[in-house]
Amino acid sequence: PWLETGLAGDAPDMRGSSATTAKVGLSIFLAVVGALFTLLISAYLTRLSGSDWWSIPIPRLLWVNTAALAASSVALQWAKTEARLNHSEMLNTALAVAFMLAVLFLAGQVLAWRQLVAAGYMRADNPSNSFFYMITGLHGLHILGGLFVLGRTTIRARTSPALARVRLSVDLCAIYWHFMLVVW
Repeated sequence: PWLETGLAGDAPDMRGSSATTAKVGLSIFLAVVGALFTLLISAYLTRLSGSDWWSIPIPRLLWVNTAALAASSVALQWAKTEARLNHSEMLNTALAVAFMLAVLFLAGQVLAWRQLVAAGYMRADNPSNSFFYMITGLHGLHILGGLFVLGRTTIRARTSPALARVRLSVDLCAIYWHFMLVVW
């Protein structure tokens, strides 16, 4: 078989679906993101025993943010169901709800940071502060990137006459959002 000639795409058994390719690509990306957050948490737990460690108080607003992120994930699961059923009106509603809840999460994160800074917990005061700001900031950047894709998917769902073309994007957004919730 190593002597075969011709283009790789000529082999009929070698053709994969775009859905499978996209999901494999997303899985690889999520594995890298998961490894990054795992390493950060490992460094956090290792550094926790240092003599210069003073725990940062966790603002109660983070519980509201967690609820907003969880609700956004639920809304994306709802959107996934509506896309599968070809209900465009409900799909658009579910995507809009997911988007707004994710924006609420990010706004809440910024507000929580501002509360901590106002209370005197600066980023460079001690390792606990630095880790908190770094991990939550990195998570926020991933949510911001996800918002870009979710916004593009929402616009496509509103303008595309065929929901079958949007279904994969909605599915990928839901997978990503569920992963971001687990990381949070």
